[in-house]
Amino acid sequence: MVRQVVRPDPRGAPIRRYAAGIPASSPALSPALSESPMFPTDFRPSRRLVAGALVLSFACGTLPAAWAAAAPAPAAASAPASAASATGPGNLPNGPTAALLQTVTPPNLDARSWLVLDLTSNQILAQHDAHQVEAPASLTKLMTAYLTFKAIKDGTIKRDQMVHESQKAWRTGGSRMFVDPRVPVSVDDLLMGMIVQSGNDAAMTLAQTVAGSEATFVSMMNSQAQQWGLQDTHFMDPTGLPDPGHHSSAHDLAVIATHIIRDFPQDFARYFKVKEFTYNHITQPNRVSLLFTDPSVDGMKTGYTEHAGYCMITTALRKTPTGPRRVLTVVMGTPTEHARVAESAVLLNWAYQNFDDVHLLQSGKALVQAPVWKGATSTVALGSLSDVVVTVPRGDASRIQTTMQRNDPLVAPLAVGQRVGTLNVALAGKPIGSYPLQVLAPVRQAGFFKRMWDAMRLAIK
Repeated sequence: MVRQVVRPDPRGAPIRRYAAGIPASSPALSPALSESPMFPTDFRPSRRLVAGALVLSFACGTLPAAWAAAAPAPAAASAPASAASATGPGNLPNGPTAALLQTVTPPNLDARSWLVLDLTSNQILAQHDAHQVEAPASLTKLMTAYLTFKAIKDGTIKRDQMVHESQKAWRTGGSRMFVDPRVPVSVDDLLMGMIVQSGNDAAMTLAQTVAGSEATFVSMMNSQAQQWGLQDTHFMDPTGLPDPGHHSSAHDLAVIATHIIRDFPQDFARYFKVKEFTYNHITQPNRVSLLFTDPSVDGMKTGYTEHAGYCMITTALRKTPTGPRRVLTVVMGTPTEHARVAESAVLLNWAYQNFDDVHLLQSGKALVQAPVWKGATSTVALGSLSDVVVTVPRGDASRIQTTMQRNDPLVAPLAVGQRVGTLNVALAGKPIGSYPLQVLAPVRQAGFFKRMWDAMRLAIK
């Protein structure tokens, strides 16, 4: 294992590197090898014979399976305590919330639970009871939208497909798109009616179109929630109408919203920023009223029931000195419609005014050229196949510390995207994230003699 410390430039300038560690020791051969039954009991191979066999095994490939099983596994790169294997906001990295809240006082909001997430870095900046189980009301329709987008992408339904509303969908109460069951309606219009107008009739019709029945669609919703690890969420219908078994949380709803933005960016841009929609000669405005007052806001969804209170998820994309930066907010259980708008605006402005994004790695750009053994080339470019960005309190970019841990020796063949180490990030000594160090260009195996030469060098080393 080789450790390196790298000091990033907050504006993406070249990164200075210097060694700060000692290579890990080579694993010892197991004593059990000399007791293999393939040799006579009185057989004692010479040192030259053993060395030759070892060289050939290295040169021609990996050690035999029995040897590899007997040898101790190399030590894994130690990740900071803040890193987590689960997906979702703040989990890559996961620990920044506690570290950042020690230095930046979060706002005091009139809401039962809330969360603010920097989507560019995937860091939660602040939260209050974000895992508290709440009635999600029409925020439920984000999952309905996600599964509909997925069905369109998979080709099981089409955007211009014409469908008829069922009697059950027509009788669904609450907010409506006012679909006429006697007149066919396109999937595209249903999506507009559900997202812009929050139509329960549209949500129900989409569910039946995607899955064939409401019950099957609800099963799909819960299955998707389980795949994402949403432990606070259980759906009973595609609309969000009150039901004792229907619940979610600010955290889980942020995960769903994030998946829409990242997995279906074109659909997100097509539907969620629309300010009003007219169907059946009835025009209704988008209930995300910040769309009308803040030009950086481009979505997402509101919800209300008497039990849930007023809820809203909002996202904005603003230009910053280090590049475009997207922030997402979730507020649950505010007392009035005005409060959910005001508190969402407070969270957005607080996030942009108190934090900066620091770009550590650019997608596809080499962080280091590492030596390769038994390869057609002697070095390989290592970095990340995606941008690595961390969010820090304003003015703290210079306090970022990064440590690179590499799983040496790197032996060909190496594939693009293969993880060969870890980039650990800390703020003033406190871990805030861990990111994979990946191979950026493939390295094929060298010829026999080059492999044999490198095997000898490795054995000596």
